[in-house]
Amino acid sequence: MKSNAASYKRAAILSASPERLILMLFDGALAAMQRALDGFELEDVRSRNETISNNLIKAQNIFAELQRSLRPDKSPEFTEQMSGLYDFYALKLNEANFKKSQEPIHIVIKLFREIRDAWAEMLNKQTAQTQPAIADGGSGVGVGLSLRA
Repeated sequence: MKSNAASYKRAAILSASPERLILMLFDGALAAMQRALDGFELEDVRSRNETISNNLIKAQNIFAELQRSLRPDKSPEFTEQMSGLYDFYALKLNEANFKKSQEPIHIVIKLFREIRDAWAEMLNKQTAQTQPAIADGGSGVGVGLSLRA
């Protein structure tokens, strides 16, 4: 069962557009930050600290990857703004990891979710614009045919 999920995930990644891959990275960072927050609930100090640290580092690595995906040749101003935001997020997560504090994680999640949701909305609008028009059922090939036996 686990290998089926891994195969599905791999296929989804390999077939995704660059824009969808960015959305997957956004979702991965949010999931890692949530797992870090969940780590604060663990009783065992070692497990708690490892869970928090490992997931915050994972989110920081995703921010670094998102930063590398920016295209200064296409939009220098956007690249500068987003690069600054990713630096800020990484700094706040570093603070959270060092102090073992939830507050900086909540700040990053709130701000980052807004960007993620705006990106998802943009993708949905692009998808809606590129979808073929649905036939109105009036006339054309196959109208009135039934596939029932």
